[in-house]
Amino acid sequence: MPASQPRSRARDRNNVLNRAEFLSLNQPLKGNQESRSSGRKQSGQAGAASAQNSNPKERRQSQQLPEEDCMQLNPSFKGIAFNSLLAIDICMSKRLGVCANRASSWGGARSMINLLGITGHGIPWIAGTLICLVKSSTLAGQEVLMNLLLALLLDIMIVAGLQKLAKRKGPYDVTPGLLDYLTMDTYAFPAGHASRVAMLSKFFLNHLVLAIPLRILLVLWALCVGFSRVMIGRHHITDVLSGFVFGYLQFRLVELIWMSSNTCQMLISIW
Repeated sequence: MPASQPRSRARDRNNVLNRAEFLSLNQPLKGNQESRSSGRKQSGQAGAASAQNSNPKERRQSQQLPEEDCMQLNPSFKGIAFNSLLAIDICMSKRLGVCANRASSWGGARSMINLLGITGHGIPWIAGTLICLVKSSTLAGQEVLMNLLLALLLDIMIVAGLQKLAKRKGPYDVTPGLLDYLTMDTYAFPAGHASRVAMLSKFFLNHLVLAIPLRILLVLWALCVGFSRVMIGRHHITDVLSGFVFGYLQFRLVELIWMSSNTCQMLISIW
């Protein structure tokens, strides 16, 4: 044992790692490990404390975020189909807006298209119905005109209410005209002109005796007025198609609440 101790001391002296310049390579390792472990413990304790101090609402939101991300990354088939149809509608409506402004491909025909649209405005139709009602002298004519006036007023109120609920803008930034503001036709969905001409054409086809050429012209007029709103950039294609549907439903509503001749005479006497 006494002989082995001097040998081990000699080995320690001869060991290069035991020199003073190499001691810093050996000693701080334990200290670094201890500092890292202590830092991890402190950070873990701080994280646990912050997690305990956080509100339960934040925990719920943090738990719900991955599910919401999954829902956004994996939409349903209905959502994909709806967004695809909406994109097609916007694209086709923009392509058909050939009279949206003067710089468009058919910009020179914009005034003519606007003139065609005026034939579907509510204010001229209401004014014309009132004039015919004043000049009418037959009970049957007054009955038809009073119900036509009711249909026009219902059309303005229903379309204005639906547009306020939807608040859909048109494919182009086109400023509504004066008559549009008077009839509260300032938004795109549904198209007020389309609903009005659909209701009027169906009303005239049912309550007026017209020859076949006039009936065909009446239907063509309704279609031209409806799609003229797409050409000037005021409505999408779906806005016009939905306007046609709402116009037909309004006609059915007027047929259900049809005012009799006695009711019409009473209202005319009050007026």
